[in-house]
Amino acid sequence: MKPLLEVTGLSKHYPVRTKLWKFRNLVAADDVSLTVQAGETLAIVGESGSGKSTVGKCILRLEAPTSGHVVLDGQPISELSEVEVRSLRAQMQMVYQDPLESLNPRHKVGKLVAEPLLLHGIVSRKEVRKRVSELFHLVGLGSEHIDRYAHTLSGGQQQRVGIARALATSPKLLVLDEPTSALDVSVEAQILNLLQDLQRRMKLAFLLISHDLAVVSMLADRVAVMYLGQIVETGPTRDILASGYHPYSRALVSATPVDHPHQRKVRIALDGEPTSPIDPPQHCRLEPRCPFALPVCREQVADLKQAEERRFTRCIRFNREHVNGSWDPDASVQPGIAKPRAG
Repeated sequence: MKPLLEVTGLSKHYPVRTKLWKFRNLVAADDVSLTVQAGETLAIVGESGSGKSTVGKCILRLEAPTSGHVVLDGQPISELSEVEVRSLRAQMQMVYQDPLESLNPRHKVGKLVAEPLLLHGIVSRKEVRKRVSELFHLVGLGSEHIDRYAHTLSGGQQQRVGIARALATSPKLLVLDEPTSALDVSVEAQILNLLQDLQRRMKLAFLLISHDLAVVSMLADRVAVMYLGQIVETGPTRDILASGYHPYSRALVSATPVDHPHQRKVRIALDGEPTSPIDPPQHCRLEPRCPFALPVCREQVADLKQAEERRFTRCIRFNREHVNGSWDPDASVQPGIAKPRAG
């Protein structure tokens, strides 16, 4: 089946001025390729600064990619002009991390939801209030909320307004940028349940950007793990969270809190901070922090290779040892202690 969204070789570089008044490239995203099927949820996970949000903005053309191709439902977004992209934007919308920041405080929330309806000519001005009322009902809000301002609503209600606005144009794809990180736990569960229900009813595709693996496990069908602008592993959510192949994937999962001490996984600690995204090394970018790094990891480029059906990983050591059946990253790792570097 042809994917709804297909991203190939997407890169985004920002010129940064150094102390010597020279420009260098900050690599926010580097050769990112991914697909999302209709009705599917793909989650992009990783540390802050890994490039997750940049990829989402480039897909929506809120940022112009440096290189690469983005195709939505057969239409090449990356090759269209700004005017042409506007007509496509109805098919792809974004739900933002901070709902209050994304809502204009000078206008009532009903007007904010009505704007895309009028901008894209979906309904006439006579019918707009009726449609806004239907959208509010769809996300669990009453018509009495239409004439209120965003600051008078709770955090959960604000995010419901943000979702209603995103759904106004009947999109095929929603980019969810940390959609529950600003909410408390009980409200977070309500919003996640709402998103699941909307996806089933409207056959929406989600691109979920998150660092919360509990949210990812609830919503996502597949996961793409990003580190320093690159995708280092992709695969079904259950497989990645249960047994990631890439050391970075395993480190993320092992750092996740568990409900019971007996469920605690082997902790894989990474040394230090991530390498600077300004002109990053061409060899494995995790190598300076990786407890499993080999000498060859400092010399060769780590390519994203297929490990098994529907799973890909960017790890030189895994690609070598998985072939001969000797890959066992937990063999000499103690909980909370990083394995010494090999070689």
